[in-house]
Amino acid sequence: MLYIWLDESDKEGTYYSNFYGGILIKSVNVDRVLRMSQTKISEVGLDNEEIKWQKVNKFTFEKYKILIDFIFDLLENDLAKIRIFFRNNQFVPQGLTKEQKRKEYPLLYNQFIKHGFGLQYSNPNAEETNIKLLLDDMPLKGDDAKEFKRYLYGLNLDDSFKKAHLHIKMEDICEVDSKKHLPLQFMDLILGAMCFRLNDKHKIKDAITGKRGTRTKLKEDLYKYINNRIRKLHPGFNIGVNTRTKELSDRWELPYSHWSFKPSNYKRDISKAKK
Repeated sequence: MLYIWLDESDKEGTYYSNFYGGILIKSVNVDRVLRMSQTKISEVGLDNEEIKWQKVNKFTFEKYKILIDFIFDLLENDLAKIRIFFRNNQFVPQGLTKEQKRKEYPLLYNQFIKHGFGLQYSNPNAEETNIKLLLDDMPLKGDDAKEFKRYLYGLNLDDSFKKAHLHIKMEDICEVDSKKHLPLQFMDLILGAMCFRLNDKHKIKDAITGKRGTRTKLKEDLYKYINNRIRKLHPGFNIGVNTRTKELSDRWELPYSHWSFKPSNYKRDISKAKK
C-alpha cells in the first residue's frame, strides 16, 4: 500500500493560488518512519505541540530546523516523497463552465493526485497496489465532501491507474486530524514555506513601524534553510516552476518536486505575475 498525507494552503494568493501538498510513504516503510518521527519530536521537546508553519517563532525556530533536516533526510534515504502543487495566477483559465468553476477544488485536487506523484510509474512489477489518502480537514462538507471523495474514487477508472494495477478503496479516502498525524504536520511546514515565499509574504511590513516583524524574518530564514535542503536534492532548484524531469518515470522517482499548474486553455495576464 502507498500512504499519502495531503494538506493545502492559500486558495487565493497574490501571485500563486490553490496550494496542495502531499507526503507519500510506502507501507513497507510507514511504521518505521512514524516511529522515527515521534522519536525526533520527543528529542526536540515538541511532544505536546502541533507542528505548523504559522507557529514559527523565536522559540520554535531552531527546533523546526532540526525537523527540516529530519524530513529531508527521509527524502534522501528514499523513505518518503514530497510533492507540491500550485497554480500561477497569471495564466487565467478560459472557457470554464459555471460547474467547473464551482468544482475548482475537487477538479484541481484530482489532477494533483492523478499526476503529481507519478503513481502510474510506481509499480513496474504490476503488483496489485492500494493507495490510502489521508486528507487534512477538507473545506468541503456534507454532499460536497461526498462528491469530492467520489471524484478521487473515480481515479480507479483511469486507464493509467488500471494499467499500473493501482486501486483506491472508498474507505481509504480519509479525512483526518493533523494533530494526530505527524506527516501532515511536516507537510504543513514545507507547504507553508513555499506559499510564504511564492506570494512574497516575506516582504510584508508592519503598518505602524514600516518594518518587517521578527516572525516574518524568522520565517524567511527558515524558508531559506528549507530551500538549501531542496537544492541538495536539485541543484539550482526554482520553486516557482515545474521540477525538471528527464524521463516520465522521474515523476515517481524524484524525492521532491513542484508542479506549477497551467490550464490547457488560458489567457496570460501579466499584471498578475510577480515583478
